[in-house]
Amino acid sequence: MQDENTLRDVAKDCVHCGFCLPACPTYQLWAEEMDSPRGRIYLVNQILDGAELTDSAAEHFDRCLGCMACMTACPSGVQYDQLIEAARAWTEEARSGSGVAGPVVADPGVTGPVVADVRGADGAVDPVPDVPRGVPAGKRPVRDRAARAAIFSLFPYPRRLRALTAPLRTVQRTGLDRRLAGSALPGRVSPTLGAALRLAPPAATWRKLPERVPARGTRRAVVGMLTGCVQSVFFPQVNASTARVLAAEGCDVIIPPGQGCCGALSLHSGREAEAAAFARRTIAMFEQAGVDAIVVNSAGCGSAMKEYERLLGGTGGSGAEAGWAARAAEMSGKVRDVAEFLADLGPVARRHPLPVTAAYHDACHLAHAQGITKQPRELLRAIPGLNLVEVPDAGTCCGSAGVYNLLQPEAARELGGRKAEAVLAAGAPLLISANPGCSLQIASALAERGEHVAVAHTAEVLDASLRGLPLSVLGIS
Repeated sequence: MQDENTLRDVAKDCVHCGFCLPACPTYQLWAEEMDSPRGRIYLVNQILDGAELTDSAAEHFDRCLGCMACMTACPSGVQYDQLIEAARAWTEEARSGSGVAGPVVADPGVTGPVVADVRGADGAVDPVPDVPRGVPAGKRPVRDRAARAAIFSLFPYPRRLRALTAPLRTVQRTGLDRRLAGSALPGRVSPTLGAALRLAPPAATWRKLPERVPARGTRRAVVGMLTGCVQSVFFPQVNASTARVLAAEGCDVIIPPGQGCCGALSLHSGREAEAAAFARRTIAMFEQAGVDAIVVNSAGCGSAMKEYERLLGGTGGSGAEAGWAARAAEMSGKVRDVAEFLADLGPVARRHPLPVTAAYHDACHLAHAQGITKQPRELLRAIPGLNLVEVPDAGTCCGSAGVYNLLQPEAARELGGRKAEAVLAAGAPLLISANPGCSLQIASALAERGEHVAVAHTAEVLDASLRGLPLSVLGIS
């Protein structure tokens, strides 16, 4: 996290012009000043000036999706991402009841020297960030803390998540999941449980990817590929498609075994020490891979990995912190979203026709946080027969936002409903997304309306075209 002086300087860039208001999803929902970026910056300034972090202020920080649409809209270039990350770290420390989480626990079955690199070079664990405030906010309700503990004990760990797929498949086969999701009982037990049942995708068949996928034809690059946590368990076909597309375009694809979470889920939820531990582990793993670029097919993961240097201490810390910051900067410089990388590399593999009209959904952490909007559209428009159309109000968040749709289910459900209506208005039988959370959120919102629109990742669509596959592989009958 940035120091207080840096945060003050960033906050001063806000001139309170209000351009962020119509771009902010939570301001759209509630028309509440303190649920806008401008209002939250005002709260950050107050806390930096010594005001206490109240329960009310903490709630306004929790309600932010972190979609960064305000940064796209802001004429002054305010780096709101730095401010909300700091505010969430303060809130998590104050309200978790036990401080920010400590060092990450390795996923069961992970082996090799990477695990030893979770801590700093001097063996120290990330300190809990200092909170520049007076009396701390009260603890979150027990049910809320229990939900957060469950989420962060499960989702960042692929092996634990995979262990749930067998019972999930059984529940889905019997239709019990649909009956439970349609009743009020899960929501009364826990709003998070109710949201999880609505969002759960069909259990996928997991297949282990090889550690190396050789380039087809002349080798043009050697790339590492992040498999992720949620992506690897619920969308393994996206990872397989990504590897095939990269290989078809002349890349040797290195897939380090035993990968886990990159830290995005923790970083975007204020669990800074936990995020830093995941980041160190990811850095060490890909350093050993020795690749030209690190390709990421999840927008939230790519956004977080490009911020590793800031997460791991910048350049003004101790020798150990500076060492990690330098390693983080080197790695972040190699991170590329798959569409970003392929557009820069240029196509060589033959595209076969895909006669379909498709709408492209801008994932917030790709469009707003990374500024990547043109590249995926260029790649998709280069597919013969594919007619690409736009989703109305494309820049507004669908409500997924990492684990926001589990922790703030009512707001997320309303935003998901709005996005579903926009997708239906586009009139396309196929929706293309670049983030697993967005795919789950939008598919769930469409299902609630009794509508079916096939949802696929950009890499899956490219893979189908390169291999000359029928539209049925994308879920289109």
